[in-house]
Amino acid sequence: MMFYRLLSWLPFPVLYATAWVAYLLLYYVAGYRKAVVRENLGEAFPDKNEREITVLAKKFYLHLAQVALEIIKARRMSRADFRQRVKMVNPELLRQYSNDYQDSVIVLTIHQGNWEWMLHGATSALNIPIDPVYKPLHNKVVDKLIFDIRRQFGSRPLSMAQSTRDILRRRREFRVFVMVADQSPVRSERSYWTEFMNRQAAFYPGTEIIAKMTQFPVLFAQCRRRSRGHYEVEFHELARPPYDKDSHDITQSYVRMAERAIRSEPESWLWSNRRWKRDRARESKGQGM
Repeated sequence: MMFYRLLSWLPFPVLYATAWVAYLLLYYVAGYRKAVVRENLGEAFPDKNEREITVLAKKFYLHLAQVALEIIKARRMSRADFRQRVKMVNPELLRQYSNDYQDSVIVLTIHQGNWEWMLHGATSALNIPIDPVYKPLHNKVVDKLIFDIRRQFGSRPLSMAQSTRDILRRRREFRVFVMVADQSPVRSERSYWTEFMNRQAAFYPGTEIIAKMTQFPVLFAQCRRRSRGHYEVEFHELARPPYDKDSHDITQSYVRMAERAIRSEPESWLWSNRRWKRDRARESKGQGM
């Protein structure tokens, strides 16, 4: 933990010089998940040749190194810092769907841009309670670091295991719930399968279930990189009640919106995530045996 604390004190010019070194180590020395990244990019962009995939992969690794250090830097940043570096494009849409911050809203997003800065940027600019729902990391030290970073401006991070109960118990209170929903559920968890970036992928149905139980509107937040160390967040309507209880319209709309966001800025999505580690055909065959 001391190492991360020291990194958080680095001024931004030194931070990005360090990120450049980290990129070289990740890509050329360690080859961190390089096979996974190249396979994911190749499947997602079949029209790109090997050289184009390599260029895109290198851009991704550099962005990954920068974002990792930016997240650590967040420990030493103020609300004013985030207001300067994370711009809200259309905060009026969130205000509209929450009836001027009276009714709760679910916001879905993906691991793009700087998803941690997006939380603090929105909290600082809008001055409203935003509670992120998260999947605990296997590395306990890093998980504790991220948890502390997420709650530094009053947010209440909720693990996925506790989120449904907490949301339902406090459903009469105004809150914005943010869920980064592009992680893959494990095989033992309920899954909804659909095509995502040219491959079949499993998604958590939990967000859709919560939205239908609470009748909360659902927005999508896209985080775009404007320049090094500066981002913008734009909200999009995803779904509004009343909902069809038997459909998967919310999840389908989320997947299509996520695809558009990724294709518009592919280098800033988390391609090292094992999004397609599960095989639907193999699982279906196993269940039929």
